[in-house]
Amino acid sequence: MIIDRVEAVPYRIPMRKPLRFASGEVLELEHVLLRIGTAEGIVGVADIPPRPYTYGETQASVAAVIETVFAPALIGSNPLDRGQIHARLHRTVGNVAAKGGVDIALWDLIGTSLGQPVHRLLGGHSDSLRVSHMVGFASGPEMVAEAIEHRDRYGIEVFKVKVGRRPLRLDIDACRALREALGPDVELYLDANRGWTAVEAMEVLDATADLGITFFEEPCDAAEVLGRRRLVTHSRIPIVADESVPTLGDAARELMTGGASALSIKTARTGFTQSQQILALAEGLGIEVIMGNQIDTQIGSTATVAFGAAFSHSSRRAAELSNFLDMADDLIAEPLRISGGRVEAPSVPGVGAGIDEDKLAFYRLDARVA
Repeated sequence: MIIDRVEAVPYRIPMRKPLRFASGEVLELEHVLLRIGTAEGIVGVADIPPRPYTYGETQASVAAVIETVFAPALIGSNPLDRGQIHARLHRTVGNVAAKGGVDIALWDLIGTSLGQPVHRLLGGHSDSLRVSHMVGFASGPEMVAEAIEHRDRYGIEVFKVKVGRRPLRLDIDACRALREALGPDVELYLDANRGWTAVEAMEVLDATADLGITFFEEPCDAAEVLGRRRLVTHSRIPIVADESVPTLGDAARELMTGGASALSIKTARTGFTQSQQILALAEGLGIEVIMGNQIDTQIGSTATVAFGAAFSHSSRRAAELSNFLDMADDLIAEPLRISGGRVEAPSVPGVGAGIDEDKLAFYRLDARVA
């Protein structure tokens, strides 16, 4: 097999319900669909979610770096030679989501060529993952209503609560309302998206100590080094690094220097290859991981399921897989199904996310069809 074409398609799909959090808000998804093809007609696909407020990538920058830098490094290569390809991509600094998308598309291409699900090629540990749902900024009653709806309709019993507002009482009261409404058996964990200082985050930990919160993700900026390390040292629950660990090296640094005691792995930024390296690091150190969500489409969520269900260590916790429910539409040909609080791992060749070409033609921004 030889790669002979690389296509980066920018597209836009509105959100049915906007997601708001401490570091930004998403009113519509402006992603890039990546397709890598071979002379034999085999195509690998990945969805790339630019997040300028998190990693500095935009839709335009993702498309540009793929078309002008990564495509020349890919064309003429055998997709099985992933080590050589990654070495070429590594010469370009940053661009984590673009690189992660290339890796996923390569795995999709390889799995399709072999007639095997990537889920099984990676490890095939479990046939499904439990689902957690992110509840964004809103009033306490609205957050409670959203959680109850997703519990009753989809069987979801794990919720990530977006926090990081001031005054702190807004989020403390929302957490109390959620616990009271959902009962003791539903799992709640927090994500402040760096919205607070370490001192404020400790105040919230103290104020919610009786609520059975299981994790606290990015309570403050990891660059607030001493405060963050004091917080990790004194916290009764794991402090999860997410946007502070976009690469394997960053994850190793935060864990080894006391900046975090758990990790969020997002295939949208570390693909499958680097995600597996991060997972192995965490497992070796006895660190828990959460399969995170980059406000992914169903295409991106399918990749998360394929990877997360492939390994024992990544399938222990519920994975963030449901926020595509807030989108007005999607490009996937066969929609994901959440049932009984779980999503099944793909069993078809490749990663498992086929594209609805009519929808792509409608939503693409480079050659939109009226």
